[in-house]
Amino acid sequence: KLMVGTQRQFVERLGGYTVLTTSINTISTGELLVKRLIDIIGGLVGCVLTGILFLFLAPAIKIQSPGPVFFSQIRVGKNGKKFKLYKFRSMYTDAEERKAQLAAENRVTDGLMFKLDFDPRIIGCRQLPDGTVKKGIGNFIRDWSFDEFPQFWNVLKGDMSIVGPRPERKYFIDQIVKKAPFYYLLHNVRPGITSLGMVKYGYAGNVDQMIERLEYDMLYYENMSLAMDLKILIYTVITVVTGKGI
Repeated sequence: KLMVGTQRQFVERLGGYTVLTTSINTISTGELLVKRLIDIIGGLVGCVLTGILFLFLAPAIKIQSPGPVFFSQIRVGKNGKKFKLYKFRSMYTDAEERKAQLAAENRVTDGLMFKLDFDPRIIGCRQLPDGTVKKGIGNFIRDWSFDEFPQFWNVLKGDMSIVGPRPERKYFIDQIVKKAPFYYLLHNVRPGITSLGMVKYGYAGNVDQMIERLEYDMLYYENMSLAMDLKILIYTVITVVTGKGI
C-alpha cells in the first residue's frame, strides 16, 4: 500500500471544552517552488524522450492510420482554466464518430465511460476469425503509456505538473460532480500526468471506481508534499511495468 501523510491534529481548550482541531497539511511556498523547478527539469527531459519516441512511433502511426501523429483534447486545469492536452494518437481519426455505432457494445452502463472488450477504433487492433483479439500499435502505445509523453510539453508550459490529479473534460466534470461534489477542490492545484488515484485504479472502469479514484486524488490534495510526489512517481513506474495498481 502507498502510505500518505495524515492531516494535522491538535488539542486545545475553548472555554470549558476540550476541542480536537483538524486541518489540511498544506504544502509550503518553498515546496511549491521546488515542485515547479522539478516540473521544468522533468518537462525538458520528458520532451527529449517524447522526441525520441516520435522517431519510432510517428512512422508506425502514419503507416497504419494516415493523419496527425498527435491528438489534442480540451481539458480543465488549475482554477478551472481550460487548456489543450496532447497525446500520441492511438486511435483512428474517426474514433469519435464510430463511438455512436459501438454504443451497444459498451460494457459500462452509466453513460460516462466507454469501455469495449474489443475496440476496433484502436490503431491496428482487430478481431481474428476465431474470436481472439490481435493487438496493434495503438494498443502498444496505450499499454505502455507512451501516449502520455507529449504531456511533458503541457508540464513545461505550466498547464500541468508531473504529479497531480488527472485533468478531465468539461462535460465529464459536469456529470461527475453530481456524485462527487468535492471534485472542484482539485482545481486548486495543477493537474498531473500521474496521480495517486491513477496508480491505485488506473483508468477507472465505471463511475464508482472513478469516484474512488477521485477520493484518492483528494487525499493527495489534502496531504501534498514532495515526498508523496516521489512515492507516486515510483509507484507509477511499477504500475506501468506490471500493469497492476498498488
